[in-house]
This record gives sequence, structure tokens and C-alpha cells, in this order.
Amino acid sequence: MGTMLYKNVLNVFSHSHYNSSLMLSKDKVFVLSTHPYGCRVIQRILEHCTAEQTVPVLEELHQHTEQLVQDQYGNYVIQHVLEHGRPEDKSKIVSEIRGKVLALSQHKFASNVVEKCVTHASRAERALLIDEVCCQNDGPHSALYTMMKDQYANYVIQKMIDMAEPAQRKIIMHKIRPHITTLRKYTYGKHILAKLEKYYLKNSPDLGPIGGPPNGML
Repeated sequence: MGTMLYKNVLNVFSHSHYNSSLMLSKDKVFVLSTHPYGCRVIQRILEHCTAEQTVPVLEELHQHTEQLVQDQYGNYVIQHVLEHGRPEDKSKIVSEIRGKVLALSQHKFASNVVEKCVTHASRAERALLIDEVCCQNDGPHSALYTMMKDQYANYVIQKMIDMAEPAQRKIIMHKIRPHITTLRKYTYGKHILAKLEKYYLKNSPDLGPIGGPPNGML
């Protein structure tokens, strides 16, 4: 039944008499976004409909961003906006994520959205997201250390390393260095160390020695 609904709605897009009231009724956007087939419908609407038709959809999505990023289907809708949406819509999503980077990065579904925020945010917004993680107190209870050990958040840290401006990447990597020995004990920490090794091998004159064992292996 869900597949048929999905196909029928997509078929409507090919007709010039498309009626926007089909999907724009109040509160239906959130319900569809959290449905296994409905989330695809919302993504196709955002792709194929006019700005006049998509603005109400986006407005409702923005009202429920925090809930949607943590939903197993809703997170795909928010990711779609981050990948293909207007700059102003991306910025609204990033604003919702800011201040919650640590918590959302440890969530199975929301962590994917945080990664997309890091990838598709403006340079200024990306710097703020990274600062939120790196500018807290150092040590075993810091956001950075917690995220590096986490099964989901470690991927966010890897993305931050990849996407950071050179100066900010240098700060991240120097903050990671004191934790190298401890990170070797954690499965997900090893992912960070592999990423770290990659950058140190490419940029060792600038970043200095990694502080690992004599053979240079992690």
C-alpha cells in the first residue's frame, strides 16, 4: 500500500494540473516525513515543485527539525534539504543543530544530519560547529574526546577534520594528540587515529610529529 501511494503521488508530478493542496495541508508534512514512503514523497516534492509550493513544506519542516533529525526516516528529509536546499534553509537547520552537536552526534540518525551540516554549511557556520566541539575544556570529559570514542560521533569528527579550514584542522589535530594512547583502546577511536595518520603523513612538517611509536604506525 505504501509503495502504491508513493508511485501515485510521483505520477501526479508529471501533470500540469498538479494540486498543491494534496500535500500542503497543515501538519501533514511532519507525518509524511516520518513515514518510510512518505519521506520519499516529501523529498520528491522539494525536488519537483515550484518555490510557491515548497515554501509551506519547508516552513513546517523547520518547525520540527529537532524531532526529524532524530527520526529514522525524517533525518533523510533534513539531509535532502542540506544537500539540495536554498542557503537560507540550510542555515536554519544548522542553527537548530548548534548548541546540540555533542548530543546529536551520538544519536544513530541525527549524527548523519550533523555530518551533512558540517559538509554543506557555509564556511562561517562550519567553523562555529567545529568550535563548539573543540573549544570546550580539554580532557577525558571534553566533547571532542567523548565524540572520538563514540560509534556514531567519531564519523562527525572525521568529517570535521576533512572539512575544516587548514588553521582550524591544525587546532583539532593538536587537541587530539594528547589522547592518542587512550584512543588506541577503543574500536571507534582507531578510526580517528587512521584519519589523523593520513593528515600527519601529508603535512608532517607543518603539524609536527604525531607522537606515536618509533615505526610511525598507529
